[in-house]
Amino acid sequence: MNSKTNIHPDVVVETLLAKGGRSNRRANLAKMHELCRQQHETGSPDFALSAIGRLAEAEGIMKGRALYNAQSADYRTLIEAWASYAGPSAPKPLKALASHEYLMRIEDPAIRSIVQAIIAERDKLRAQLNVLKANTLVTVDRRPLGATIVPAPGAQPVTVLAMAAQLTPSEREALKTAVSAQYLEARGLQEGSHGEILNDRGRTLFDVGFARAIRKLLANGSSK
Repeated sequence: MNSKTNIHPDVVVETLLAKGGRSNRRANLAKMHELCRQQHETGSPDFALSAIGRLAEAEGIMKGRALYNAQSADYRTLIEAWASYAGPSAPKPLKALASHEYLMRIEDPAIRSIVQAIIAERDKLRAQLNVLKANTLVTVDRRPLGATIVPAPGAQPVTVLAMAAQLTPSEREALKTAVSAQYLEARGLQEGSHGEILNDRGRTLFDVGFARAIRKLLANGSSK
């Protein structure tokens, strides 16, 4: 930040003009000097090259970006003289965001500081969430668990869901227990040579293949 100086820019511009050179350069230096004078008289302390460059381009003096060229050293010297003469700019008062204006209503400074920290953390997390939303692609697979995709020539693939895949863990455990030797023996039952279930008198309770069918169903489900 420039400190205020008593050297008037008129002295600086006279020195620069005394260097001679092309008439176009001398004319543009005089115009730039007058432009900076008007900037100073308006009370605006902004003598940044970008700000003066925009004004100079609007007045048709020169292109704003030309101020950054090596050939424009005299123009920069003149602008810096005006900036130094005007002195440092007063800090602009910070305008609270509309969403944070209610913080000023909290009289206790400790509570106000805590609430402000919470708001800052919320804003930080919200910004991170927005970044994740912008860079995350979520694919939702709505196919049932255990489903198999079967390609169909000339048509869309077909989703095939095996019967065993529809069983819940408790249902699978119940079927497994129902055909176990320990369970049958405890109830006076037994499994026949062809998978039928017999009572203690040898009568058939469940037909041939019953126990085998259950085991096949469970086996197919566990292989998925």
